[in-house]
Amino acid sequence: SGTGSWASALALFGYVAAFSFAYVSLSAATGALLLFGSVQATMIGFSLAHGERLRPRQILGLCAALGGLIGLLLPGLSAPPWLGSSLMLAAGFAWGIYSLRGKRGGGDPTRTTAENFLRAVPFTLALSAFAVPWLSIDPIGAVYALLSGAIASGVGYAIWYTALRGLAGTQAAAVQLSVPVIAALGGILLLGERPTARLAIAAVAILGGIWLMIRVDSTPPRSTSG
Repeated sequence: SGTGSWASALALFGYVAAFSFAYVSLSAATGALLLFGSVQATMIGFSLAHGERLRPRQILGLCAALGGLIGLLLPGLSAPPWLGSSLMLAAGFAWGIYSLRGKRGGGDPTRTTAENFLRAVPFTLALSAFAVPWLSIDPIGAVYALLSGAIASGVGYAIWYTALRGLAGTQAAAVQLSVPVIAALGGILLLGERPTARLAIAAVAILGGIWLMIRVDSTPPRSTSG
């Protein structure tokens, strides 16, 4: 049987809702960097809170990643909108919680994902009802939403839950390194977005910093827990 829960469903809904509204004002690449940085901060923070200690190299990587994230958000001509950025950071936090819960869970990943999707429906209907005065439905857009949400996302989340069961925490983080790169390339190739110097520098800092954080050494890290 599945092991879906209301807590996981709420985290899933929080991610999807914040993600959807954030991308109204963000480019694909910028949104992916913000999301990715927030996810990693959440998962790394969880590890630290449970007794994991960082090596000097990892501290350097964390500072570089945070510096890149802050640099991306500093005021300026190419800085992303604060509301969209805040929503995307919240989406990353929610996705980090959802991933952590998925890693600890058991049961069949497909049924777990389906149960979480079903439990998220009431939250989604409540938000939709609240947003009715501002809604305008485009038929083609609705079809794309169904294809990307109910099919592509549902299958993707089930695969991610399956992969999490066989990955260490650092390995799961490493897999996600490809997300901002794929999103940036997709934005350039499919949406006609143009990369900026600020985005490029932030990407190098964030990805390089997180690579330092998760790179595996030959000796195991120390832990404060017994």
